[in-house]
Amino acid sequence: MHFGFSLPGRGPLARPDSLVKLARKADSLGYASLFVTDHVVIPLRNESSYPYSPTGKFADDWKEGYLEPLALMSYLAGATSTVRLGTSVLILPYRNPVVVAKMLATLDVMSGGRVILGAGVGWFKEEFEALQAPPFAERGRASDEYIGLMRACWTREPLEWNGTYYRLGPVSAMPKPLQGRIPIWTGGHTGAALRRTGELADGWHPIGLRAPAALYPEEYAEKAAVIADWARKAGRDPKEITLTFRAPLELHPRGAKASGGDRVPFRGTPAEVIADIRSYQAVGVTHFIFDFTSTDLRALLTLMERFASDVRPMVMRAGPRHARGSAARRAVKRASGVRAGPRRARGARGSATRRAVKRAENRAPRGDR
Repeated sequence: MHFGFSLPGRGPLARPDSLVKLARKADSLGYASLFVTDHVVIPLRNESSYPYSPTGKFADDWKEGYLEPLALMSYLAGATSTVRLGTSVLILPYRNPVVVAKMLATLDVMSGGRVILGAGVGWFKEEFEALQAPPFAERGRASDEYIGLMRACWTREPLEWNGTYYRLGPVSAMPKPLQGRIPIWTGGHTGAALRRTGELADGWHPIGLRAPAALYPEEYAEKAAVIADWARKAGRDPKEITLTFRAPLELHPRGAKASGGDRVPFRGTPAEVIADIRSYQAVGVTHFIFDFTSTDLRALLTLMERFASDVRPMVMRAGPRHARGSAARRAVKRASGVRAGPRRARGARGSATRRAVKRAENRAPRGDR
């Protein structure tokens, strides 16, 4: 099992001193990963629907700006030694794929082979237009091609490419990543995203428990099964696809009573969070990335320490890979306080959990994809 955190790319903690303290704390406590978010510009006029908000509205604190993720990863690489560094997620059509491939390969060499590329196709139509990216309606096809092109940059020498969205070569594309091939985790949970993960990606990196994107364990298992089907159709082994999950985390103070049924998963006592993790372990998740829900730096550092001491040792052994069917459903039901999800949640308790997710979404600082 692996655990990491998503660092704030905007807001009061998006400063060198705070980010370095968080990154070094993760490094010293043996966390597996740190992830950063991506936006290049924020168009002042937009009608796009944000997929990770119950209102469909994007965060209103855009004036605080976003740190550029690849530059930030380079900065954090110099402040850490073992923790892996990734994007959650980099919008592939926003940038020249050959330049991005070279930047990531260079960062991988300089960091000692610690890079993960979390990749997405994007949702913000007006940002596509502002950046003169490929047409918004073609962003999925362009992203698929860019994934292949970047991998070619990392593994072929010399390189030649003759695609729909990019033509190149023959050229020398150096350096190559220290890892040999940087892992690509694709985000999203739509049908197209699941197909992309199964056919092309090294991992699935969805965000959940932020209304309306819940992805409770049973729903997660169903979508993981779709990914596995696409992988087999593409001649791939589904077990080679890493299953990850990103969600907000809160640990209640020591000695606090259990929250009961009306609780958002991963927000509760250590025992409750342990049960939540096990419910996702049972459906194949092996890497968790947690979002902070506070902007209090001292509290976040304490949270990282408490999770490392009170939760992580209890769940380090991974559950069955890609568990499905009745065994997975039984494991979900055994996990205290977590319902299967909006498609199959039954009765008042399932509805209460969904209401709790919405309330927490309204209280917490908004993350981003």
